[in-house]
Amino acid sequence: MSGFGWKLHGDGRTLGPGEVVRPNERLTWTRTVGLGAQHVVSMIGACFVAPVLMGLDPSLGLMASGVATLLFLVLTRGRVPSYLGSSLSFVGVAAVIGSQGGGPAELTGALFVVGLALAVVGLVVRRLGAGVIHAVLPPAVTGAVVMLIGFNLAPVAAGTYWPQDQWTALATMLFTGLALVVLRGFWSRVAIFLGLVFGYLLSWILDLALGKIHSVDATGKVVDHWRLDLTSVKEAAWVGFPDTHAPSFSASAIIVALPVLIALVAENTGHVKAVGEMTGDPLDDQLGTAIAADGAATMVSTVAGGPATTTYAENIGVMAATRVYSTAAYMCAAFVALLFGLCPKFGAFVAAIPGGVLGGITVILYGMIGLLGAQIWVRNKVDFSQSLNLIPAAAGVIVGIGGVTLKITDNFELNGIALGTLVVLTGYHSLRWLSRAAGTSQGGLLDAGTTSYDDSDTSYDDSDTSYDDSDGESGRTG
Repeated sequence: MSGFGWKLHGDGRTLGPGEVVRPNERLTWTRTVGLGAQHVVSMIGACFVAPVLMGLDPSLGLMASGVATLLFLVLTRGRVPSYLGSSLSFVGVAAVIGSQGGGPAELTGALFVVGLALAVVGLVVRRLGAGVIHAVLPPAVTGAVVMLIGFNLAPVAAGTYWPQDQWTALATMLFTGLALVVLRGFWSRVAIFLGLVFGYLLSWILDLALGKIHSVDATGKVVDHWRLDLTSVKEAAWVGFPDTHAPSFSASAIIVALPVLIALVAENTGHVKAVGEMTGDPLDDQLGTAIAADGAATMVSTVAGGPATTTYAENIGVMAATRVYSTAAYMCAAFVALLFGLCPKFGAFVAAIPGGVLGGITVILYGMIGLLGAQIWVRNKVDFSQSLNLIPAAAGVIVGIGGVTLKITDNFELNGIALGTLVVLTGYHSLRWLSRAAGTSQGGLLDAGTTSYDDSDTSYDDSDTSYDDSDGESGRTG
C-alpha cells in the first residue's frame, strides 16, 4: 500500500473464520469509528497517567497523542497500524529532573532531544537495516536498561504517592492486580483504567464518610486534606485548548533522559514485528520508518509542552481481539482523542486523581516495567553464566537502582538511569572487545543467544513497555 484509500473488506460487517481486516482495508465507517473510539478507551488510562505523573497537562497529553498518531500514520503511509500514546518510560526521568530543580520546560526540552535522537536512529535503521539494532543493543543490554528504568521508580511510588493515603493505595493495588489477572479480553486491557476509576470512587466515598485525612499531601507536608480535591474541575472550562509551554534545554536534563532511547527502540521494534506477524504481512522494511516517525511525533508533542510518545500494546491487544488492523480505525481514534483533548474540564478531572490512588497503581506499574527487562532476558535465553552478559548487567542495574552518583565536575554529575545505562552499554561492548582481543571471545554478537530477539513476537510498550501474546491475551503496564 503506497498511501491511504482503504478498500471495504467483504461486506464491511462480518469476518469469516481466520479472516483479518488488513491495514489497507476497513469495515463500514460506522463500525470503523466505533473501533477507533474503543482504541481510545483502551489506552486512555495509561495515556493520562503518564503526563499526570510527570507534572504535565493530561489534556495536552491526550491531544498530542492524537496529533502524534496522525503524523505516524502519514509518515508510515498507512502501512503500520499503531496508536502513539504518552510514554511511561520517562516518569523516572521526570522525577530525577525535578529533584535537580528542573521544571516542565526542562523536562520537555530533554524529551524533544530524545525524540530527535530516535528519529535519527530510525533513519540509520532505514539505511542499514534492522541488524544494526541487534548489534548495538543485544538482549543482555536492553533487558538491563528496561529493568533499571522500572525499578529506579520505586522511591517515587513508595515515598511520594503511597503515604498520601496508604489504605486507598493498598485497596487500589489489590483491585488493579485482581483485574489484571482475573479479567479477560477487552476488560483486561483496560484494567489500569478500571483501577483508576475504583480508586477515584473509593477516595470520594471515604471523604464523605470519614472527612479529611491527616497525611502528607502532594507537596510532602503533613496536613489535613481531602483525598479527592475537585476545585480545579469546577473552575475548568468545558471547551478550550490545553495549556502549552515552550521547551527549555538543559544539558543535565538531556543526559538523564537519553538512556530511555534504548527502551523506545526496543518498544518500536517489538511493535512492528508483532503487528507484521499478526497480519501475515512482514513489516521489517518499515522498521526504520516507524522508529523515525515515533521520534518525529515526540518532537511535535514536546515542542508544545506535551509528553513523549510511544506505541501502545493496549491497542495491539484490541487489534488481536477484533482481528481488525485497519489504519482507518486508528485515524478515527486520533480524531476522537483530539476532541477529548479540547475539554479542559475532562483533563482537570483526570489531573485530580488522588495521590493514594496513584500509589496503588504505580506500585504495580513500575514493578511490571522493571520485570519486563527480566522478560527480555528470559525470552531471548540470555546466558548469565557468561561473564560478558553478567558483569555489565549486574553493575549497571545496581548503579541505576541504587542511585550511585559519579561526580564529573562541581556542576555536573551522572547518576541513576543515566549512569546505569552508560555502565551497561559501554561495559558490554568494552568487555566484548577486550575478550576478543585477549582470545577469550564468547561468541559473536548475533549468535543463537541474540538472534531469537530478532525473531521474537514480543512487543515492548511502557507506559508503556508492554507485550502482547499471539493468542490475543495482553500482558501490560499501561
